[in-house]
Amino acid sequence: MPVKSLFLSTPQFMPLAGQRERVTRQSGPQQLTVLMTIIYKIVPATLWHGAEQNGCFDGAPVDLADGYIHFSTAAQVRETARRHFAGLDDLLLVSVAADRLGTALRWEPSRGGALFPHLYTALPLSAVDAVVPLVREATGDLIFPQEIA
Repeated sequence: MPVKSLFLSTPQFMPLAGQRERVTRQSGPQQLTVLMTIIYKIVPATLWHGAEQNGCFDGAPVDLADGYIHFSTAAQVRETARRHFAGLDDLLLVSVAADRLGTALRWEPSRGGALFPHLYTALPLSAVDAVVPLVREATGDLIFPQEIA
């Protein structure tokens, strides 16, 4: 039976501009290069510390109200910060490997018709690649890691 690429056969793994990270794995004499989709969640630190104690992140109040956890791609996260986190401090940027979330992750139209990742279950901490603090410049803009567009 032929095997299809996950990127081609399932929309939840669809790579979008600005969210592909090249990962190279060495296995014996062979080398495998995989495109991994990284998605992002901006979270107040107090909420995230609760998730660390519980072993999973159930979502922020807006996520609980909407029935899914809102994520952004690298190309979308700055605008998400500007619209929804203006003036807030003590924020964290959580980086998640989308391929670890399975079919509970759906890419759905949102702002301007762009596809956004929405997770219809709690976020297991095992899917988290990194958590970094977001600090503000003197202008009030958040400073993002270099890999964010």
